[in-house]
Amino acid sequence: MLRLAFGALLMPLAVTAVVAQSDPMLERARKLLAESPVIDGHNDLPWELRNRVQGDLDKLDVSQRQPSQPLPALMTDIPRLREGGVGGQFWSVYVPVTMTGADATAATLEQIDIVHRLVAKYPSTFALALTADDIDHAQNAGKIASLIGVEGGHCINGSLGVLRMFYALGARYMTLTHTSNTPWADSATDAPLSNGLSPFGESVVREMNRLGMLVDLSHVAPSTMAAAIRVSRAPVIFSHSSARAVTDVPRNVPDDILKQVTANGGVVMVTFVPGFVSSSVAAYTKRETDRQTAAAAESKGDAAAVKTIMDAWHAANPVPRATVKDVADHVDHVKAVAGIDHVGLGGDFDGITSVVQGLEDVSTYPHLVAELLRRGYSDDDIRKITRRNILRVMHQVEAVAARR
Repeated sequence: MLRLAFGALLMPLAVTAVVAQSDPMLERARKLLAESPVIDGHNDLPWELRNRVQGDLDKLDVSQRQPSQPLPALMTDIPRLREGGVGGQFWSVYVPVTMTGADATAATLEQIDIVHRLVAKYPSTFALALTADDIDHAQNAGKIASLIGVEGGHCINGSLGVLRMFYALGARYMTLTHTSNTPWADSATDAPLSNGLSPFGESVVREMNRLGMLVDLSHVAPSTMAAAIRVSRAPVIFSHSSARAVTDVPRNVPDDILKQVTANGGVVMVTFVPGFVSSSVAAYTKRETDRQTAAAAESKGDAAAVKTIMDAWHAANPVPRATVKDVADHVDHVKAVAGIDHVGLGGDFDGITSVVQGLEDVSTYPHLVAELLRRGYSDDDIRKITRRNILRVMHQVEAVAARR
C-alpha cells in the first residue's frame, strides 16, 4: 500500500514534467503573464453572485476554488484568477433587458454595490481602479485591479444624470445596448429603430467623452458602431466581441468597422463565447433555435412535449465544441485588419452557458497566449494584447476628458 501510494504521488509529477518539456510555449506564456497580466474586458461574476446568493458575499467565498459540479459551475474565483495571470478585470454590472426604467437603474446600482463590497471583502487581492494609473498601481502592489463596466444603456433610463452618477460610483465603461434596442441606440440583435444613434444617443456618447468613460460597442448594430465612432472624440472599445468575417453572427465586428477602429484608436477585446468564435457552433445554434420554434408550433406550446422533442433532437445532434484555435483565429483576423495595437481580450466568463474547449474558466488565459506564441506572435505583441492596448485607450480617454 505504501509503495502504491508513493508511485501514485510520483506519477503526476512525471506527467507534469513531460507536459512542461513538451509545451515550452505554455511556460513562456505563464512567464509573460506574470510580467504583463491580462486586463480582461468583461466578466459577469457580479450577476452570478446576485443569482446564486442574492449578493450575500458571506455565502460564497471566492477566495476558495469553486467546485466544477454541479453545472452550471462558477468560472471565476481568486485562485483561478491568479493562475490565469489576470491583473485587471472589468466586472460587468449587467442587468437583463427585461428589466426596464427605474427597476433597471436600481438593479445596476445593486450590481455596482456588489463590486464595491467584493473589493472591500478581499482587500489583499482586489483594488478598485478608476484610472489607467490605478491599474498599474494595483499590479505593483500585487493586486487585481477591479473596474466596473455597465452592460446595457437601458439602465440609465434615458437620463444623463444617471449616467453621471454611475461614473461617480466608479463605472468606467458603458455598453450602449444589450440584446434589445434602447430608445436612442440600435442593438445588433433587434430591428433597426434609430438607424444607429438618435440625437440623444449622440449626446450620450459626447457626455461619456466628457466624463472619461469608455464607449463600449459590444452588442450594438454596425450602424451604431459607425455612428458612435463618428461622434466620439476618444477611442472606443468592444469589451467582448469577435470578428464577423471569421464567424458570421450579428454580435461580431465587421471588417469595415475594424478599419474604423484603427483610425479611431480603439480596441476590440476578443471574446470566448463559443457561438461567436466557431462557425460550426453558430450553425448548430441556429438549427437548434429553428427546431425549438418548430417544436413549439407542432406541440401547440405544450412545454412537456417540446422538451421531449428537443431531448430527442439533442441526442441525435451532439453539440460541436469551439476550441482555443478558434479564438486565436479571431485574434489573427482583428490583428490583420485593425492592427496589433487594436486587439485585447474579453472572455465573458460567468456570462456564458457553454465554454470553449481549453478556455473553461479564468485560469486558462495561458493556453490562449501559448497558442498565439505558436503562431509567431512576439512577446511584445502579447504584452499589447493582454494589457498595453487597453491601458493606452484608457489613457487617451482620460486625456480627452481632461481637455473638457
